[in-house]
Amino acid sequence: MAKGLLLPCKMAAGEGEGKKVSYADEVFIQNCKEILEHGVWDTDRPVRPRWEDGTPAHTIKLFGLVNRYDLRKEFPILTVRRQYLKSAVDELLWIWQKKSNNIHDLGSHVWDEWADETGSIGKAYGYQLGVKHHYPDGEFDQVDRALYDLRHNPASRRILVNMYNHHDLSEMALAPCCYSVTFNVSGNTLNAILNQRSQDMLTANGWNVMQYAVLLKMFAQVSGLEAGELVHVIADAHIYDRHVELVKELMQRTPYAAPELVMDTSVTDFYAFTKNSVALKGYEAHAFDHSIPVAI
Repeated sequence: MAKGLLLPCKMAAGEGEGKKVSYADEVFIQNCKEILEHGVWDTDRPVRPRWEDGTPAHTIKLFGLVNRYDLRKEFPILTVRRQYLKSAVDELLWIWQKKSNNIHDLGSHVWDEWADETGSIGKAYGYQLGVKHHYPDGEFDQVDRALYDLRHNPASRRILVNMYNHHDLSEMALAPCCYSVTFNVSGNTLNAILNQRSQDMLTANGWNVMQYAVLLKMFAQVSGLEAGELVHVIADAHIYDRHVELVKELMQRTPYAAPELVMDTSVTDFYAFTKNSVALKGYEAHAFDHSIPVAI
């Protein structure tokens, strides 16, 4: 797959002619194939992450993947491995809506390994989005500034949110992986670029893509716009050494068609969305019962 190109959906092996499969699956499988066939291993140098047993967690990586998802065509969600949309949206709203840095405000346990005894992950993620900044036309945090500009200054080329604050990095449990989103309005269509410095393909790719697709849909809805393209830029796309065989298993599966994302269209205020404001219609996916080791 040429990087940065939106490919048409192709027929999955073994399926009837003309049957579509989830585009997110196609992208994921092709990305993983490129990483495994053309990636570079970091086994020749020291690395920061460790497995639970203390062993260095090495990766094979590819630099600069760019994937495009047109939300007007379908919702990008993996079917080769079942995804849990409501949990993903709960984390998304924890960061973008609650602007929290405490896991006690989060319904899942995905951040437990990075939290201190009080539940804090330091000045990371939601903390950065909740800090207010002074502008000529008022005081806003980054989320409210973006929402304000989408309604009042949609022609602006300065509508972006950035969580990678070098001043506070030393006080973050983990430097943000998905660190910035740039919003751009073309006509009545809202597009966005998600910049990610690092992506663990097995554990995080499907999760992050569906999260930020939902965010784009939410921002578009409350701004009176149509959600268009989500462009996902990944600087370091990698597969951990202990994940390789699990990824290969997923790559051999036959994807299903993408489901329909159903949203509560009565919501006009971003802060009124909950994880129950979204649902999937017609979601079929393969079970994935393996225990996935996580590098810390």
